[in-house]
Parts: sequence; C-alpha cells; structure tokens
Amino acid sequence: MHMSPHTVDFLRSSGHDAVRVNEVLSARATDEEIIDWAAQESRTILTQDLDFSALIALSGKAIPSVISLRLSSSRVDYVNALLEKVLPGLEQDVLEGVIIAVEDRRIRRRDLPIA
Repeated sequence: MHMSPHTVDFLRSSGHDAVRVNEVLSARATDEEIIDWAAQESRTILTQDLDFSALIALSGKAIPSVISLRLSSSRVDYVNALLEKVLPGLEQDVLEGVIIAVEDRRIRRRDLPIA
C-alpha cells in the first residue's frame, strides 16, 4: 500500500510479477494479513513502511522476504530508477528469505529467520 501504483506499473513493465496489496486484499488489511498473504503466495514485500521488517524479524519466520526502501526521496522517478538498478542483484537473495534495506548509497541484507 505504501508503493505508488506507478511503481507497480513500472515493475510490471520491467517483467516483474508485481501486485499492489489493494488488488488482492482489503485496503484495510493489517500488516500481519499482508505478511501472511505474501508468505502463502511466495511473494516478496516491497515497502517503504519499516514495520514489515520488524514484524518479520520478531516473528522468527523465514518467509516472506522484505525489501525495505529507506530513501531520501519517495519521488516515483527516483524510486523506479533505483529499483531498476538494484533489483537484478537481489533476485536470488529474496528466494532464500531475507530482509533487505535499500538506502540511497548502500544495501544491507539480513538472512531470515533472524535469531
């Protein structure tokens, strides 16, 4: 829900199987419902909301993976350009179960589950 529909469209046009939460769940879905859906559907959560990383880390679960954007700008063109640059290098990681923080100048990675 925290990603622009334009970013979802950009991801789709780049060949990613992206969905926006409100396309599959209620707009009032809780973070836990979103996490459960993502795990059941083998999806990765791409978000600008820091709660998802914390909830999954505390849960002890190995899925779903989370890519958390911690950027200085949430402008769609900036987000899309950065995603175009970094996503190809993250594809294998998200298959293994990780929390990834993408910042303007670095990427941090933690394997799941977090002990």
